[in-house]
Amino acid sequence: MKKLGLTIFLDSFALMLLGLIIVMSASSTYSAIRFDSLFHLFNSHLFKVIFGILVMVIFCAVPYELYKEFSKPAILLVSGLLILTLFIAPNIKGAGRWINLGFLSFQPADIAKLVLIVHLAALIEDKGELIKNYKEGFLYLMIWVLLVSGLILIQPNVSNGVLLVFISFVMLYIGGAKLTHLLGTAFVCLITVGAVAMIFTHSRERILTFIDAINNGGTANIQVKQALLGLGSGGIFGVGVGHSMQSNLFLPESYGDFIFAIVGEELGFIGSVIVLMSYLVLFVAGILIAKKTKDVFGQMLAFGITFSILLYAFINAAVATGLVPTTGLPLPFISYGGTSMIFLCISVGILVNIAYTNARKNDGIDRSDAGLTTEEIN
Repeated sequence: MKKLGLTIFLDSFALMLLGLIIVMSASSTYSAIRFDSLFHLFNSHLFKVIFGILVMVIFCAVPYELYKEFSKPAILLVSGLLILTLFIAPNIKGAGRWINLGFLSFQPADIAKLVLIVHLAALIEDKGELIKNYKEGFLYLMIWVLLVSGLILIQPNVSNGVLLVFISFVMLYIGGAKLTHLLGTAFVCLITVGAVAMIFTHSRERILTFIDAINNGGTANIQVKQALLGLGSGGIFGVGVGHSMQSNLFLPESYGDFIFAIVGEELGFIGSVIVLMSYLVLFVAGILIAKKTKDVFGQMLAFGITFSILLYAFINAAVATGLVPTTGLPLPFISYGGTSMIFLCISVGILVNIAYTNARKNDGIDRSDAGLTTEEIN
């Protein structure tokens, strides 16, 4: 278990180091033009990475069982933040997602994702077999899922809202919910989300453009077109770090949502595969931690965190390659970002603590089986 925790820590750390390199390359031209400094965005990202690593180390030492006690106050608080976002967040590109405090701006949706995973893990353990009962178990959990996801959806932040519902459904299925309950609820949610997505202009345009691209054999938008050009020009081995052409303002959001295209251009097909394999390594290690964890809360928390990281990584890559509509989701640990990076690091810290805590528990059990009590060992 300790080796699995160390694997996740080092894997995440390596991805963040790679992110620093790619963000520097992808953001330098924009920084020079917008801020008259090649390093403006890089310096900002570097600070967030350093702070994220510090937070990760701190949360590695915090017993994960504590989160269960505070999950309900936390979910109520984050719901309040999401409601507040609807009223005070500035409208940027057709959506209001950020709360700006002057000295600090953050996106409550990134906080809500982790808090909902923690709360669902606590509820799944608390409900036990009752989760199979629609009225007494399943419905109560779904109220929290729909509340948080719905508040994110109407910002509008359709992609984050949809993925959070999907992550929640998978957690509920793993936690013992009946498939018939999930499928029935999923059908209603699909219709609702589809209707909401078509109401908001920016999400409707993304969906219709994507469908049109499929029908006519084109690309979804200029971002996807430029991303594909970048990925294609990278070839097998890439053009080399710092030699990207797409980052010279040809590809919008090259240091953010579409940074995977810069990875493919500079590091080539091999580099892109290695990056995706790094997420798979993290996923496998996280699943093994969940499997070996003794308590249900730890199992579900480890699974939820691990699955969410993998899902966001592969959705981001799918957007850059034109396989799904443009979503605006960052590539975990690599994309330029603030709130997302910090809460990813917190998530990894929690995951590592689950591994180390249960390693100590297992070690105590093994030694007790050999004829020694925990008190005698200590």
